Amino acid sequence: HVQLVESGGGSVQAGGSLILSCAASGSIYGDACVGWLRQAPGKEREGVAAIGMDGRTSAADSVKGRFTISKDNAKNTLWLQMNDLRPDDTAMYFCAAGRPRDWADERGYNFWGQGTQVTVS
Repeated sequence: HVQLVESGGGSVQAGGSLILSCAASGSIYGDACVGWLRQAPGKEREGVAAIGMDGRTSAADSVKGRFTISKDNAKNTLWLQMNDLRPDDTAMYFCAAGRPRDWADERGYNFWGQGTQVTVS
């Protein structure tokens, strides 16, 4: 059973940057779509960015040009570099792995981290 553990969240002022990390207990990043999803209070969980099994990256329009997803399969680590943060980026951020048909659809992910809070003021 693979476990995912996020870190790197926190509070930052608008325009600031954060880097989120997600460490996997097993070698899953080379055999699955891996992504970051977020959930703001009172809202549905939404896809932020993902790396498909073919290595291609996808990102939500709201974060394109500001957020960058990357991974190191050998280190079993996934990152999300977040720049130019805005108040509406405030949410709990989750890393996830699986084989979704749609990278942004939470239902396709089988493994989840516990989440890390990002607050932008």
